[in-house]
Amino acid sequence: MDRLEPLSDEARAAFARHGIWPAAMLVVAKADLSTDGEFADTWVVLTDQDLAVLEISRERIGQSDRGRQLREPGTSRFVSYSISDVERLTAESLPLSGILSAVVNGSPVVICRFTNTQARKFGIFAKLFGKVKEGKELTEEDFKDERSPAHCPKCGLLYPDQERRVCPRCLDKRSLFLKVLSFAPKYKVQIGLVLLCMVAGSALNITSPYIRGSLLFDQVLAPEGKYAGRILEIVVLIGAVQLLALLIGIIQGRMNAVVSARIVFDLKSEVFEAMQRLSLSFFNNKQTGSLMTRVNRDAERLQGFFLDGLPYFLVNVVTMTGIVISMVLLDWRLALLVLLPAPAVVYILNKIFPRLWTLFSRMFRRRSAMNALVNDALTGRRVVKAFGREAAEVARFGAVNEGVFAVNVETGLFTSTVFPLINLLMGIGGLVVWGYGGLQVVSGGMTFGTLMTFTGYIAMIYGPLEFMTHIVDWWSSCMDSAQRIFEILDAVPDVVEAPNPVRMPSIKGQISLRDVTFSYEPNRPVLHRINLEIEAGEMIGLVGHSGAGKSTLTNIISRLYDVEEGEILIDGVNVKDIAVRDLRSQIGMVLQDVFLFQGSIAENIAYAKPEATQAEIIRAAKLANAHDFIMRLPDGYDTVIGRQGYDLSGGERQRLSIARAILHDPRILILDEATSSVDVETERLIQEALSRLVQGRTTLAIAHRLPTLRNANRLVVLEKGRVVEVGTHSELVKMRGVYYNLLMKQREALRIRGVAD
Repeated sequence: MDRLEPLSDEARAAFARHGIWPAAMLVVAKADLSTDGEFADTWVVLTDQDLAVLEISRERIGQSDRGRQLREPGTSRFVSYSISDVERLTAESLPLSGILSAVVNGSPVVICRFTNTQARKFGIFAKLFGKVKEGKELTEEDFKDERSPAHCPKCGLLYPDQERRVCPRCLDKRSLFLKVLSFAPKYKVQIGLVLLCMVAGSALNITSPYIRGSLLFDQVLAPEGKYAGRILEIVVLIGAVQLLALLIGIIQGRMNAVVSARIVFDLKSEVFEAMQRLSLSFFNNKQTGSLMTRVNRDAERLQGFFLDGLPYFLVNVVTMTGIVISMVLLDWRLALLVLLPAPAVVYILNKIFPRLWTLFSRMFRRRSAMNALVNDALTGRRVVKAFGREAAEVARFGAVNEGVFAVNVETGLFTSTVFPLINLLMGIGGLVVWGYGGLQVVSGGMTFGTLMTFTGYIAMIYGPLEFMTHIVDWWSSCMDSAQRIFEILDAVPDVVEAPNPVRMPSIKGQISLRDVTFSYEPNRPVLHRINLEIEAGEMIGLVGHSGAGKSTLTNIISRLYDVEEGEILIDGVNVKDIAVRDLRSQIGMVLQDVFLFQGSIAENIAYAKPEATQAEIIRAAKLANAHDFIMRLPDGYDTVIGRQGYDLSGGERQRLSIARAILHDPRILILDEATSSVDVETERLIQEALSRLVQGRTTLAIAHRLPTLRNANRLVVLEKGRVVEVGTHSELVKMRGVYYNLLMKQREALRIRGVAD
C-alpha cells in the first residue's frame, strides 16, 4: 500500500473546501463503492486529528438494480470524525464486498465499502489508524503488505497457480538450472570419472567412421593404399574400438546410476525434511496430493535429469563437436553445407521453448489436481459411501481427468508436429552429402572413402541431433519440477526460532497473553486483543460457540502460529524467544481428531518418547484406561493398527492419545474436545483418565459439553474472538451472561434428546 494514493483534482478541491490539505494527510486510501454498495470514488483520509471520508457518485441518476435511487454523477458526500471520538476501526471481508467500520462514541458507523480486491489495503489502513490514535509515528514498514500479491510484481501477469506465486514469464530459468547443478559438487570425484568416461567413449565413437570410411576404403581396399590388403588387421581394429567403447559405456552407466540415485535420495530427504520444518500455515492451502507429487514424481523427474538427461546431453555435445571438427578437417565446404540448417533449428527451438514451458506447467497443475481429488476420495471413502455419492465422485473425477486429457493431447500434438519438422530440416544434411559429395567423387575432387566417412558421421550425428531437438522438451519438464521442489526447499517458515533462543528445559507453566490479535487470512481477525493470565498448574476451560477462537487460542500458545500483535509469555518469557524444542517438548495435546500412525499400539503410545520402556508404556496405558482393551486385541501392545486407526473405535483411539500424553509428561496440557462423539460409558473412562492427566499441569480444556468443565479453576468465555467473561462455573451462572445462555441452551437440547445432564 502506498502512503498517499493520488487524489483527483475534484477530490483535492473538495477536501480543501473542508480545510483538509494534502500536507496534513498521513494516509490516503481510495475505495470503489459507496456506503450503499453502488459504484463510487470514495477517498478515506487520515490526518493526525481527523478521519475524513469523501464519496463521489459515479452512477447515472435513476433506479439501481437494488431498487435504490441513484445520485447524479459527481454528487459528493463528505463526513469527518475526530480521532479521539473513534474508538476502533475494523476492516472486514464480507461475501460480496468489504467494509471499513468504526465505533464512534459507542455507536457503530460504516466508513466506506469496497470490493474485496482492495481488502488488503484497508486492512493496513485500519492498522495505521490504530498507530496514529496511540500517538505513534508511522514508518515505511507500516505500509508494506507482507502477503504476496496475486500478480507478478515485475510484469503484472496473474500467477497461473495461486498456490505457487511463480511467474513463468519472469522466472530466471538459467539460475534455476545452476541451482539444480548445486547438488552435484559433493559428488565431484564420481562425476569427474563419469565425464572422463564420456569423453573417452565419444572419442572412440568419432574415430569409428574414419576407420570404416577413409582408412578402410582409401588405405586398405584401394590397391595403391598405404595398408593395401591388410583386411584382417583393420577388422580387428574396428572390433577392438567397438569393444573398448562398450566397456567404457558400461563403466560410465554404472557410475552414473549410483551418483544420480544418490543425488535424488538426498533430494527427497531434503524435501521431506523441509516440509517438517515449515509452519502449519504453509500447508493450509496445499493439497496432500500436490505435495506428494512434489516429493515423488518431481524428484524422480530430476533423477531422470541426472541419469538420462545431463550426462547424455554432455556426451552428445562432445560427440557433435568432435564430428563437426572431423568433417571440417575432411572437407570444410561439404561440412558447411551439411550444417546449413543448424541456425534455423536453433531459431525454432528458441521460439517453441516458452510454449513448452507453459504446457508442462499446466500439465503438472492438472495432474496435481487429479492426485488431490483421488486422495480426497479415497481418504473420505466412508463419507462417499454413506451419502451415496459414488456417481458424483466419478463425475467429478471425469471432469478433472478431462482436463488432464486435454493438456496431454495439446502437448502431444504440439511436440509431434514441431519435432518431426526439425528432424526434416536436419535430414537435409544427408541429401546434401550424397548429392554434392557424389558429384565430387565422380569428378575426382573427393575420394570414395572420404564420402563414406561423411555418411558415417551424418548417420552418427542423427542420434545426438534428435536428442538435442527434444532437449527443450526434457529441459522444460525437469526445470518445472525443479522449480516446484525449490519452492519447498527455499520456503521460510512463518514460525522461526530466535537467533539466540532462551533455553527452558523445565518450565513451570505460567501463561500470559497481552493484547493478542491473530488472523489466518488478511482482514479477518480470529482473535481480538486477548488479555489473559493463567497461573502455573491452573486448569482453564475455554468456552464459546463454534468459531469463537478456542482452538486458535491453544494453537498460538503452543506456537503453531505466531501472533500478529501483542505477545504471549510463558514463565515471563516471550514464546518467540524460547527455544522451539524446549517449548514443544513440554506441551502436550489431546485432540478431538486423533491421528494414529501405522504401526503397533506400543509405538503409537511411545511416539513422543521413543526410548520409553515397556513398563512405562503399560503404566501410561493403565492410567489412560486403555490397558484392558489393548490386552483384548490379538497381539496386545504389538497389535498393528491401520492407517488413521480405522480398526479402533473413537473412544479407544482417544484413550491411546491420552496414554501418549501421559507418557510425554508435559508441563502444559491442551485438551481440545477430548470427549466428543463418544458414548456415556466411554466418556466416563476418558474423564477418569483425564482427571489423572491434568494433575499438577497447566491445562487448557475445550469441551463440547459444558458440565465437563465444572472442575476447571476458571472458565474463559470467548465470543467472536474476544474474551467476554472469566470466572468459575458458579460465578458465571450467577452473572447470567453468555456462559449462562450457552448452558441453558445445552440443557434444553439435552432434555429434548432425553439425555440427563
